[in-house]
Amino acid sequence: MTDKHQYDVIIVGGSYAGLSAGMTLGRALRRVLIIDGGQPCNRQTPHSHNFITQDGQPPERITVLAKAQVAAYDTVEFYEGLATTGVPTEKGFEIGTASGDVFLAKKLVFATGLKDIMPDLPGFAACWGMSMIHCPYCHGYEVRDETTGAWGNGDMGFELAKLVANWTKDLILFTHGKSTLTAEQAEKLAAHNIAIDERVIGRIEQDNGYIRHIVFTDGSTQAIKAMYARPQFVQHCDIPAAVGCALTQQGHIQVDAMQRTTIPGIYACGDNSQMARSVAMSVAAGSMAGASLNKELIDEEF
Repeated sequence: MTDKHQYDVIIVGGSYAGLSAGMTLGRALRRVLIIDGGQPCNRQTPHSHNFITQDGQPPERITVLAKAQVAAYDTVEFYEGLATTGVPTEKGFEIGTASGDVFLAKKLVFATGLKDIMPDLPGFAACWGMSMIHCPYCHGYEVRDETTGAWGNGDMGFELAKLVANWTKDLILFTHGKSTLTAEQAEKLAAHNIAIDERVIGRIEQDNGYIRHIVFTDGSTQAIKAMYARPQFVQHCDIPAAVGCALTQQGHIQVDAMQRTTIPGIYACGDNSQMARSVAMSVAAGSMAGASLNKELIDEEF
């Protein structure tokens, strides 16, 4: 092990949250290594929205610009590869990569995102992030007032339909089988002219990621412009759980207001630790993680 492998902070994940944390720490004169495998969860999404100064930009363009700006700080280095192991040491932590490289740091930041679990439904994955969308704040304006679907059932389906109804009055809740809504929920949706469709979906007919029709198992179809869905997810990286970081009931890394996990010296930021999934909120969380971590290092040095 040579000196060049020792850092103040290793950031695992080099998308918006990780780059934001890296900029904050670079400006604090900390020696930082950002490890990134190059698989952001929004890589299919053509445009990012609701991020001031960058509204409507392709996500990749935002990342390229951000990385160039972070790289201007000479204490920040980048490593292209996948972090696969993490263990505590006497002076901090050790991170190993798929290529067999090993790096040491006093502190860790996980900005590793989430991995969405696509349902086994033809056409769903091809549309994800384009016309099969998760967030009306990110994408709702672009499909406002269009015929729109919300995919869900029970409480989750009801709450999703309520939210989406702010952007369109031409809304259908697809329960993908028998509705489990309460009578009161069904009445509230009907009062707002939100249709409930219990037909089982067989496939999504799409063209280059844009939905044309929902095709049901009985052969019938429904034309829509977009569909909101909240698929299940898992952590993109299993190192945080392996080193003991607690997860919430929903599956996010548990953090406090300063982005600290339940393991001292480890921080998390971005989609892996927050319910709101957007570029703007990930950048904010990364900035908070970087500032909080730097303050922790300062306190330890005094």
